[in-house]
Amino acid sequence: MSTTVRVSAFTEPERPKNLQIRFVTIGGSFVDVTGLGEHPKNRWKCHGCKATSQFPEEDYLFSIRENANDHAAACRAIPLT
Repeated sequence: MSTTVRVSAFTEPERPKNLQIRFVTIGGSFVDVTGLGEHPKNRWKCHGCKATSQFPEEDYLFSIRENANDHAAACRAIPLT
């Protein structure tokens, strides 16, 4: 049995202002990284389980990218909207 989710089964949410990166979770939801890029105050938010970065005031894009990608690789929540 395959656990692969078909991304086309879900509608991509509207892209927020200052979207830097969008990851697809294994549950078929999306994790958005928003902010000003290399400057601090970037954050990530999961559209599936609603988890977010803990310290956005300290997050540079190079460090938050890995955290958002790790979350997307583990999150099995599906989009509810």
